[in-house]
Amino acid sequence: MFKGKEYYHPSGRNWASSIDGMYNLIRNNRIMSTGKNLAYVLYLDDFPVIPITNIWMDLLLRTEKIYVVQTADKVISRCMLMTTDPGDLVLDITCGSGTTAYVAEQWGRRWITCDTSRVAIALAKKRLMTATYDYYKLAHEEQGVASGFVYKTVPHITLKSIANNEPPDTGTLYDQPEVDKTKIRITGPFTVEALPAPVGVSDVHPLDTVSDLDGTSTKQTDWRDELLATGIRGRGGAKIEFSRVEPLSGTKYLQAEAETKEDAPRRAVICFGSETKPLDSRLVAMALDEVENLRPKPKLVVFAAFQFDPEAAKDIDETNWPDLTLLKVQMNTDLMTEDLKKKRSSNESFWLVGQPDAELIFIDKGKDKGKYYVRVNGFDYYDVKKGTVESGNVNRIAMWMLDTNYDGLSIEPMQVFFPMGGSDGGWGKLAKTLRAEINQELIEKYAGNQSLPFAVESNTQIAVKIIDDRGIESLKVIKVGEL
Repeated sequence: MFKGKEYYHPSGRNWASSIDGMYNLIRNNRIMSTGKNLAYVLYLDDFPVIPITNIWMDLLLRTEKIYVVQTADKVISRCMLMTTDPGDLVLDITCGSGTTAYVAEQWGRRWITCDTSRVAIALAKKRLMTATYDYYKLAHEEQGVASGFVYKTVPHITLKSIANNEPPDTGTLYDQPEVDKTKIRITGPFTVEALPAPVGVSDVHPLDTVSDLDGTSTKQTDWRDELLATGIRGRGGAKIEFSRVEPLSGTKYLQAEAETKEDAPRRAVICFGSETKPLDSRLVAMALDEVENLRPKPKLVVFAAFQFDPEAAKDIDETNWPDLTLLKVQMNTDLMTEDLKKKRSSNESFWLVGQPDAELIFIDKGKDKGKYYVRVNGFDYYDVKKGTVESGNVNRIAMWMLDTNYDGLSIEPMQVFFPMGGSDGGWGKLAKTLRAEINQELIEKYAGNQSLPFAVESNTQIAVKIIDDRGIESLKVIKVGEL
């Protein structure tokens, strides 16, 4: 009986609840008449969420792209939340702009991402290094992110729970962690590694060395034009500027000659590295052989590359010829997309690379006797105005890392240091920018220029990678026993 009228369940079926349960529903105003039958009254706030099906209509809106095949963050987020838990490892073998790594960082997943394009890697690296995220509350602070987050929950009121006077079930919203608004989060530590070009494949030439009909590489033509427009940037805004940059005929490993804009102009010759692999020691040797045969003799030899092989960098730094200066110049990865940018003098396309000043020191007494340590003294920089190499100091080092067993292929950091400490250093400035708290005591521990003692066998290679305050990287390799 409901509101003075008798109702019967449909033929072949029973009521969804017992008699007592039906009365509970009636007392809670959860039963209504539909004519001959009774129906359950459902309110929107009984379960204020909508299950996600296999049709994602909410993802059809266009988003701003920084890469041509970039996927919307929300698509990757949803896939990641469906298939992984916090702390899981996510692999993306074609990273593009780094959306997968960006989203994995947001949701507390570890990640590995890679690409064959330096442009893609550069975009992904910049995106991760400049990203900020909400700080999600951890389920168990002492266990870290692998324990998961504290998620928002919603009640799930059902006919059964009301009829039986049971507390409603709780639904967990795994895409809505609780946010601590007093904190802001940035991308955690990560490294960028590169595979070297295969050794011994001398008969395979990358596309950027294939000549046009007139014998001049199209990319090298663009690089010459850019070099003429922008010059080479040194420290403190100083530049080496050129009055002309032209193709150099009769040589294979030196692709251009130039003349500096000075009261007493100097002749320079330029060796461009490949877009697809590091500039190696073989190319350095071939270029220097050609320099010896040039008449008149140049005053500057510029080795410009996107990346330098450690041995090549060492050869350039240690070559000392009378009246000749050898310079390492870092080419900005923007040059890989030169068709998208105008050639302006303000472009920062070529940077002088400093010579890393690091020494391996044997410990002959004390508790660490028989071990070694590395001391980094800074960079030696070419002074554009004086035309001489000036010694630097540790104040210009943003970070340096030590690999105590370098295999000649990739750096595996065993110790990492951040000399830009102190309240006025880089980390102090970062804290002010993010309005965050940085443990100054911990930062100071890793702000030194001297490594911790380590044991190493004779003839082992030690690699010291230094990044200066402009983001320019240099690598010095020392073989134990050479010094």
